[in-house]
Amino acid sequence: METPLSTASEIAIATLRERAPQAFDLAAQFKAAGFRLALVGGTVRDSLLGRLGNDLDFTTNARPDDTKKILKKWASDVWDVGIKFGTIGANKDNVTYEITTYRADSYESDSRKPEVNFGDSIEGDLFRRDFTVNAMAIELTTQTPEFIDPHNGVTDLLKKVLRTPGTPELSFSDDPLRMLRAARFAAQLNFTISDDVMSAMKEMADRLSIISAERIRDEFIKTVMSDNPRLGITILVDTGLCEKFLPEIPKLRLEIDEHHHHKDVYEHTLTVVEQSIALEERLGGPNLVARLAALMHDVGKPKTRALIPGGGVSFHHHEVVGSRMTKERLKKLRFDHDVVEDVSQLVFLHLRFHGYGDGAWTDSAVRRYVRDAGELLSHLHVLTRADCTTRNKKKAENLATHYNGLEERITQLMEQEELLKIRPDLDGHAIMKLLGIPAGPTIGKAYDYLLELRLEHGPLGEERAEDELRKWWAENQS
Repeated sequence: METPLSTASEIAIATLRERAPQAFDLAAQFKAAGFRLALVGGTVRDSLLGRLGNDLDFTTNARPDDTKKILKKWASDVWDVGIKFGTIGANKDNVTYEITTYRADSYESDSRKPEVNFGDSIEGDLFRRDFTVNAMAIELTTQTPEFIDPHNGVTDLLKKVLRTPGTPELSFSDDPLRMLRAARFAAQLNFTISDDVMSAMKEMADRLSIISAERIRDEFIKTVMSDNPRLGITILVDTGLCEKFLPEIPKLRLEIDEHHHHKDVYEHTLTVVEQSIALEERLGGPNLVARLAALMHDVGKPKTRALIPGGGVSFHHHEVVGSRMTKERLKKLRFDHDVVEDVSQLVFLHLRFHGYGDGAWTDSAVRRYVRDAGELLSHLHVLTRADCTTRNKKKAENLATHYNGLEERITQLMEQEELLKIRPDLDGHAIMKLLGIPAGPTIGKAYDYLLELRLEHGPLGEERAEDELRKWWAENQS
């Protein structure tokens, strides 16, 4: 009778033979040189889940220099940027191979960098890995491939649970980033986290302080871009980890009393993220800027919360405050400049649609809306639609109808006026020539004045624009 382990072994090895047959040739090269080579970690997990891609991870008892020599004979494209961590990479036939010497490193109590130590056995290497579902290996240099699962990773994979090979305290001491990885894997794989792991995450959240902002950012991006970011974010908030690097999100859990009613901002935010994801086809697929904007759009509410006499709560200008907070936080997390600017601008603009009331949009209002959104117009469409989480069906239908109307108006004016390229009817050179003055602040003011007229009235034509400029100049000369 077959056991889950024997079945898993057959599945993993068969998948590897089908998807990456050259791995066995690579193993033969290591064996000929007197070394061992095993497929390891998430690659084995993914082979069991039917998700095996073109990036394969291996572990070996060969030291990095020996690995590099073997790979250089086997593949033409070899790199050693990770050599100080024991990793050598290669690409062959569009498959990436990363081979790492058995590891046994750990973090010092206050160090941001791990102390790199090479191990002597694959069992020791697997014991130091983050979770049991990532602590499986397929030894390829034995007579027949051997499936290695000392910590019952197959069983945990079947149960969809995340546990650590040793105690979670030891695992998270070795690398505190693993606490964020637990949330990420839960979100990506729809797994639960064992009680002891969750407890350790809560107790050791402060340990995250020794991890660099860049590593935290990269792990968080993977959570946000997963199939179920709500699950990952909820875990990060419930364990207190989110408080350590993105405190604006747990602060959305505002106190609600019986007299001052308002929507649960935290739950609303998670719903907006989900609804934004459902609209991502408009943006060509999964979109980091859109998801971050949905997550951050209301972070200004806690700072702007005001109780209204007689009941209710207001959040005046929370989009302005939230935009500034978003920019500051994403900068601290070392997000790319363009991502920081785009997300903070979307937070700033996310209420703009509601500022126009019942949908009676003038041409001028449409022009300004498009001009302010610029290249983020499609993102703003997604965020604005996702931001409607009311349970009042009639209200939701009315909002959708009004926004449909706005998009139709934008399309019409786009065809007529090329809204994304709105410029004044006169450029800077024409303004200088007409006014007879050199470049300087006055030209900028004149340009802005003509742009306002263009937004308000549409194309003026050169003759009318010149007349309007002369009037403005006469008024500002006196």
